[in-house]
Amino acid sequence: MIREPAETAVDEDGRVALPLGLLAEAGLDTGSRLLAFSDGDGRIVLQREADAVEHLLHDGTL
Repeated sequence: MIREPAETAVDEDGRVALPLGLLAEAGLDTGSRLLAFSDGDGRIVLQREADAVEHLLHDGTL
């Protein structure tokens, strides 16, 4: 289910702060290890590191 989008901005150091509610909906806590990759023009995907490794081991894809 897709919830209301949360607006954020990239700061001068290239960082983006994610709202805690968004993290909670995704089942993430502060300090969670994530992989980030581009999924085309204007889209960045964040995936829990452990989930990405699990998919890679079983499916050979991220």
